[in-house]
Amino acid sequence: MSAVINVNSRNILLPWPTTKWDVVTLEQLRAFVKIVQAGSFTRAAEQLATQKGHLSRVLSQLERELGVKLLERSTRALSLTEVGREVFERAIGILGAVEDTTRLTQQLQGEPRGVLRLTCGVEFGMLAVSRWIDGFLRRYPDISVDADFTARLVDVVHEGFDLAIRLGELRESRLAARRLGELRYGLYACPDYLKRRGAPASVEELRAHPLLMFTTGVHRAGWRLSAGGEETRIDGPARLRVNNVFAILNAALAGLGVAQLPDIVAAEAVERGRLVRVLPTAAPEPVPVHAVFPSSRYLTPKVRAFIDHAISAFPDESRAHGGA
Repeated sequence: MSAVINVNSRNILLPWPTTKWDVVTLEQLRAFVKIVQAGSFTRAAEQLATQKGHLSRVLSQLERELGVKLLERSTRALSLTEVGREVFERAIGILGAVEDTTRLTQQLQGEPRGVLRLTCGVEFGMLAVSRWIDGFLRRYPDISVDADFTARLVDVVHEGFDLAIRLGELRESRLAARRLGELRYGLYACPDYLKRRGAPASVEELRAHPLLMFTTGVHRAGWRLSAGGEETRIDGPARLRVNNVFAILNAALAGLGVAQLPDIVAAEAVERGRLVRVLPTAAPEPVPVHAVFPSSRYLTPKVRAFIDHAISAFPDESRAHGGA
């Protein structure tokens, strides 16, 4: 027997065989999914702009209608029961089907609208994505953006994000992805440092210089440099290893050594004469940048529009900051 849910007082037939879904509403499913994604009734209520008590009543009603317990509740945490996990996955599918229908309607109506939830790393968020968001909001007046710039790897599906911006090679096969561009890098040092130590004339001469290295993320512990068709790996010794690109920039400006930096990070200092490009023919490996999202099948107009906007804006990032 197919499932039936009520949408705006009308029944929608969905292909899940159960006899209990005919009394379930979208409000109940959205509340349940948001509670799971947020990890608490309080955070879910804030995100849905409602009261915690209301969400608790809605969830209790859903559990009564289905005749199962969906969540184990304690004073410290919420956890899905076994059947709750199955219902959660089905609820995601149902809401996705409804969203797909909304997407088709929006395409007929024209402009994208609604709230776009996106996440990305803190540094690239401040360097590029924040500007993409500004331009996107100016272009689409019916869109609002809820952005989370964070160092942790966000679970896009279970935390309810529309898309994430990821740097480096992708590992998550269950997510759809679209390449936005690549982040280009160079080797930089301040003029005072080069006066004291001299500029390296080859990749091998770098080994005699104190190096300022990024320790985690897409660049791990060392550098991979291509010069004259040959690739060389430089693992150190490093004067500084740190997991923040702005800390590396500051160390380079202080004359502490040679740094590998994204061109868009170094560009302003280069324009002001505070940094100089070192070994411009030795090209650090560029880093691909992707937008990842739960499914291309349910790609809503707002997500598609943001991805297209990011792709069109991406080539301007280097030019706008004087990069190569």
